[in-house]
Amino acid sequence: MLKFFRTPLGRLRLIAFLEGLSLLLLIGIAVPIKYTQGDPSLVKMLGPIHGLLFLFFVINTLSFGIGQKWKFRETTWKVLLASLVPFGTFYIDYKILSRIRPERP
Repeated sequence: MLKFFRTPLGRLRLIAFLEGLSLLLLIGIAVPIKYTQGDPSLVKMLGPIHGLLFLFFVINTLSFGIGQKWKFRETTWKVLLASLVPFGTFYIDYKILSRIRPERP
């Protein structure tokens, strides 16, 4: 299992999962606490983490797409768009990334 995450595809899938999870925590827990209890500390902590994971996802998507010779209009834009739609990274992992055969490390 750990060998899987040593590949570019494995890293992209892991980052996609973490990016989606960070958004879930941010809007599902941190933002409601901020507005119901007046405590913005979780938003201040999770916001930058989510932003960093978002940037990692975009960079890894572009890098992986170039390495796989994806046509931007066919695949890359869909994967990038997923990062802009709430929980889209989970969907794109299921529909596209999980169907790609991982290369050997």
